[in-house]
Amino acid sequence: MELNAIEQIKRFQDFIDSNYYNSLLDNVRKGNRFLLIDFAELSKYDPDLAAELLDAPEETIKAIEKAIEQFDVDGLTNFRIRFHNLPQSQNIMIRDVRSKHLNKLFFVEGIIRRKSDVRPQVTSARFECPVCGNIMNVLQLEGTFREPTRCGCGRKGKFVMLDKEMVDAQGIVIEEAHENIEGGEQPKRINVLLKDDLVSPLSEKRTSPGSKVEIVGIVKEVPIISRSGARSTKLDLMIDANYVQPTEDTFYEVEINEEEEKEILDIANDPKGYEKLVNSMAPSIYGYEKIKEALLLQLMGGVRKVRMDKIVSRGDMHILLVGDHGSGKSALLKRITQIAPKGRYVSGKGVSGAGITAAVVRDEFLSGWALEAGAMVLSSDGLVCVDELDKMSSEDRAAMHEALENQTVSISKANIQATLIARTTVLAAANPKFGRFDPYGIIADQIDLPPTLINRFDLIFPIKDLPEENRDERMAKHILTLHQTPDMQEPEISTEILRKYIAYARQRISPKLTDGALEEIKEFYLKMRKSGGGGESGI
Repeated sequence: MELNAIEQIKRFQDFIDSNYYNSLLDNVRKGNRFLLIDFAELSKYDPDLAAELLDAPEETIKAIEKAIEQFDVDGLTNFRIRFHNLPQSQNIMIRDVRSKHLNKLFFVEGIIRRKSDVRPQVTSARFECPVCGNIMNVLQLEGTFREPTRCGCGRKGKFVMLDKEMVDAQGIVIEEAHENIEGGEQPKRINVLLKDDLVSPLSEKRTSPGSKVEIVGIVKEVPIISRSGARSTKLDLMIDANYVQPTEDTFYEVEINEEEEKEILDIANDPKGYEKLVNSMAPSIYGYEKIKEALLLQLMGGVRKVRMDKIVSRGDMHILLVGDHGSGKSALLKRITQIAPKGRYVSGKGVSGAGITAAVVRDEFLSGWALEAGAMVLSSDGLVCVDELDKMSSEDRAAMHEALENQTVSISKANIQATLIARTTVLAAANPKFGRFDPYGIIADQIDLPPTLINRFDLIFPIKDLPEENRDERMAKHILTLHQTPDMQEPEISTEILRKYIAYARQRISPKLTDGALEEIKEFYLKMRKSGGGGESGI
């Protein structure tokens, strides 16, 4: 049933009066020019209004804004309404957006890939007729600036512009999150327009490249202008954002309920808890206990320290696996990306320096240049697995140096000077110089990577595939049993609990270095330095 505008305004006034009046006064007092409404509450209060909002959002949102202006409170002009908690039926994948979804309210989830500068945009302009003095208000809803064509007195063209209303606008590009798409599919992107309070300094932090967000908005079409200046019959799609909400992203934002917390503490108090955690890292891969232990500690992370002189010691540990082919390095990397919330996997020749750090690209949406984040920036507070590190070109590898050591990515191109945060843990895998290790040669000489890059890795594991009867027999039995019954090797701790265990540790625990540990580490370091060139091979 369609409601007329007056009826809508009346109903919305009643709804806000009974549910959101205090929130409205609170926001006005704080200087916030918006009100956030839970869609579920509106749906419970008046299902007809909720259905109307989903089908004709522009008119309905205007009616709510008019309803709010009726309240006897100062500062309610140009007040914006934001919605969240839409029903799951309104969730749509970016790849599934079609013409039937135009001008309806939906929400999409994805990762912000690109963000343009904030620019003012005209929303309406007032013109005066020089003949009769008539004042006309023209809404600027399209991409091109519109002037009135004629006045009531018969005059055509050349009207005087009195003033114009403007809002701040910013374009972002969001891309589907890689966990929501099947392998082999390219993640699709869509442009999103943010206006008003969505580009305030507070909201800016939510929309930095690499953030995972949920965007509630109206799907709209954008005319494509051809080179000749004529409009094309094809239209582009964009989302006019109504609300932007960051979603669970890093280990620090994983939510843990009481039941899960109890389970985590049980594992922590179990005498064999540490052993179980190590065994659950990659149960389908035989052996490599020391490597699995190192990977578990890498996920746990260290303590980031900022000293008085602003020198930062990174808390993340980088690991390099160098080994013979077929030794299960890639399988380990794939498994670790499933455990880490912001885990990304990139490989060899498919990686460029810009793709792994950041790039400056031409922004088609609001014109000018925009910054596009690469894998290490997108995975800030997460983990990047770089497979086939030795197959990357030397220029592309050099781009990683700053991100590995200082955990930042500096860009100075096309008049954009920026430093992006890349607090990313790196797990890399590479093959030795000749494809396999020479068992009689020095290991350090067979790692074909520049010393500047090797120095930035805290742990380097050489993985040798040497024939040994007992071990080979056990490995063959393990692999063949896996093929016979694929689900037999269930981890002792499920992937979900393992992930939450690591998140719990990172959120709550901040270890301090004791005197005993300090002495132990010092002794080990001195012993390793004395052994000289054997340092790398002894790791």
